[in-house]
Amino acid sequence: MISLKRKNNQRKLSVRSISYLLSTRHSLLMNKLNEEEQRIILHKGTERPFTGEYDKFYEQGIYICRQCNNPLYTSDDKFSSGCGWPSFDQEIEGHVKNVPDADGRRVEIICNNCEGHLGHVFTGERLTEKNTRHCVNSVSIQFIPAGKEVPAIHENK
Repeated sequence: MISLKRKNNQRKLSVRSISYLLSTRHSLLMNKLNEEEQRIILHKGTERPFTGEYDKFYEQGIYICRQCNNPLYTSDDKFSSGCGWPSFDQEIEGHVKNVPDADGRRVEIICNNCEGHLGHVFTGERLTEKNTRHCVNSVSIQFIPAGKEVPAIHENK
């Protein structure tokens, strides 16, 4: 229950209450995540290499954000890098955001809609002609086969 504080006979929400309401609203608008998905997507964790369902997966289709359904990558841009995580050399334009990682050495990739953690991007490895590798946690994405309808995006407003 959220408590209201009275000041000058007006009800005001505390900062704590406002934070709770915003986080609850956000979680109600997004797909429900299990504990492992929360650890990786919300708390910037990493799945163990070579364990993700999409590491050696090469069907035709599209990869969407597990949290909000935002289309992120196509199967045409997926390649085998041998790193133990799904690798893509290009995102769907405008759907993935690059941000400096907390360690200052890497570049984190996040969903441009919900800001869920996807993984990291590396350049200069010469693994593809595009010279870019998006190293993505399988837990952060969901595959939609070619010909299937992509679910509606949960807008983060």
